[in-house]
Amino acid sequence: MAITVRAARAGDAHDIDKLARHFAQYLSDLGDPTEFKLNAEAYVRDGFGLQPGFSGFVAEDGDKVIGYLLYHFGYDSDNAVRNLHVVDLYVEQEARRKRVGTALMKAAAEIAVKGGAEELVWSVYNPNNLAASFYERLGAERITEVFFMRLRADALKSGAH
Repeated sequence: MAITVRAARAGDAHDIDKLARHFAQYLSDLGDPTEFKLNAEAYVRDGFGLQPGFSGFVAEDGDKVIGYLLYHFGYDSDNAVRNLHVVDLYVEQEARRKRVGTALMKAAAEIAVKGGAEELVWSVYNPNNLAASFYERLGAERITEVFFMRLRADALKSGAH
């Protein structure tokens, strides 16, 4: 297996769509009730154009995409540092334990450093012990003192509350 990692392109939409569906099924099998909506159309719409919402990498074995990582830059005001938020990391099951995920995380860390970020952050679905163990082997630490909240962007429009 000769793994290469490169920047994701719009032309990867079909492969990302397929892998994202596998990722969604994997998380669903763990009990995640989320209705996952990342598909080829959303990938191209939101990842490319004038104001992309994310960038990414793909891992290939030959000419076959076997994994992907999506990210965007952010800021941690508590520590006053830039960060890189890993949105998704998925490697197809047959390619796991072959350092594909590590290669994708290394690519993200390199782009983070180039972009002035001091840390990488991401979320892990609580029952996903396989992912948590992988990240801990990389040296990541769990942050349990905070939790995520979500609010629809249009929820506070005039007259809503």
